[in-house]
Amino acid sequence: MKKILIVTIALLGLNGCTNLTENVLDESSATGLTEKQAADGNLAPVYARLPDIFQHTTYFALQEISTDEAILPYRGGTDWGDNGIYLALHQHTHTSTDPNLRNTWGHLTQGISRAVTALNTLPGINDSSVKTYIAEARGMRAYYNMVLLDLFGLVFVKDDPQGVSQILRGAEALEYLKAEFLAAEPDLATNVGPGRLTKAGVWGLLARLYLNAAVYRDRYAAQFSFKPEDMDKAIEYCDKIISSGQYQLSADYFSIFNADNHTNKELIFAVDQRAELNGHNRLAYFSLSGDQFPLPAFPGANGTDGPAITPDFYQSWVAAYAPGDPAGRDPRFYKKNLNIPADSCMAAADVIMDRGILRGPQYGLVRVNGAFVRCGSNYRVGKLFNVTRNRPTLPVTFTEQVDFTVTGSDYNTGYRVLKYEFSPKSQSGRNLGDVDISIVRLADVYLMRAEAKLRKSNDAAAALADVNTVRAARTSTTPAPALTSMNLDLLLRERGFELYWEMVRRTDLIRFGKYEGKWTEKTDANPQKRIFPIPQTAIDGASNLPGYLAQNPGY
Repeated sequence: MKKILIVTIALLGLNGCTNLTENVLDESSATGLTEKQAADGNLAPVYARLPDIFQHTTYFALQEISTDEAILPYRGGTDWGDNGIYLALHQHTHTSTDPNLRNTWGHLTQGISRAVTALNTLPGINDSSVKTYIAEARGMRAYYNMVLLDLFGLVFVKDDPQGVSQILRGAEALEYLKAEFLAAEPDLATNVGPGRLTKAGVWGLLARLYLNAAVYRDRYAAQFSFKPEDMDKAIEYCDKIISSGQYQLSADYFSIFNADNHTNKELIFAVDQRAELNGHNRLAYFSLSGDQFPLPAFPGANGTDGPAITPDFYQSWVAAYAPGDPAGRDPRFYKKNLNIPADSCMAAADVIMDRGILRGPQYGLVRVNGAFVRCGSNYRVGKLFNVTRNRPTLPVTFTEQVDFTVTGSDYNTGYRVLKYEFSPKSQSGRNLGDVDISIVRLADVYLMRAEAKLRKSNDAAAALADVNTVRAARTSTTPAPALTSMNLDLLLRERGFELYWEMVRRTDLIRFGKYEGKWTEKTDANPQKRIFPIPQTAIDGASNLPGYLAQNPGY
């Protein structure tokens, strides 16, 4: 037991942990831990890497900025240049020295390492939770490896913390992940919330794995071969989730991404951000203007003029709802929260930013010399100007056009996204996020089942029913009108509408055969770009094992 306690204390001290039964662990009592505390302390670090993976410059950048959905230009010629790494990601000219690739790789491999440590220490702890915790650690090891396979084309098989991992690729990697998820599933819980891996979480990941199996078996295929038996398994696991009755589609679409979303019944598996030690607000702040300050309590919490949606992605909405405005036809596109005249005074509680895709002139809290303008106990709200960008006469007006030209890279260019609620606790705009970040949610399950039915037997009627179930569920405002037909192109469009900014777009485009397409600033059609290069630092670190870690083709 002494050895276990030492390991537990080291992990607590280095990483900060969240008690897996809803409360923050009391790190002050590092000595004299109970068996339950020791078990918690060994499992919590396995989850602790998730917020880092799901930051704006790690998984988000790789999954969104590399696609037709998001673009991050060199803002104003001074911001987000970063040696061209975001331009390269979007244009598919990235290299093995990209720091965002390196950091994502590092977080994933650390997650695997922590899972291996937990799997080796938990069996020595005498507590009733251990069996479930071992299953969670094993499932999380598989999950981190699944993301590694999707991004970099390999998995690491490792059971001994001191041993050398075995590397698997292609079909071998796929079969390993299936076996690991299936081994973990029987001992997982069903009632511990979305922040921990449950049976339904594994079912959702297995459905995703089977749906992408054709890609993972033959990454560079001219046309992917979707096996009927794979589609059957994807349907089976989606059915398990839907028929469980545990989850339900949210009537208010944007509530899925609110700061209090931990109890939202649409979430199946998510990054738990309720613990302030780990949470970040970067998915909310990343796209907003530097002159958008959403919180009356914090005059230093603003956006950063980061990525916008591409004109290509915006036009997919326009085409779907022409001649109407998508903002009036689909509640997933936009939610109006701030209803004001041009110049108003408002109570702090009434200052709530609009959500979704933000276009045109922007209104919000008026800030002068670092402080918000007050009207007695209220706040002045009006038209915003680019004051923080030293352009105080230029209104903050988001335009559709955005590209890598000087004009297209200006601070105003590109429609912006505020899908995840700006955390009301975030003093800096970057920290103290409360929004649980969805990994698997019920709408995605319906859409995966629809796709599997289309790919297996071209059952357009069944696929259409699943898609329309999701569309009809958003009843807090007028739901999107029902579609009347369904095919793979329409389904990809629907996945874009439902899941934008949720870090699935790159994986979707590859599976649908669209990743070699052309979009804003991107013309590369090399299928070898379907996976990213292994970071050069990882290859250099393995140099004492000749041939152990081979670079992916094309890099």
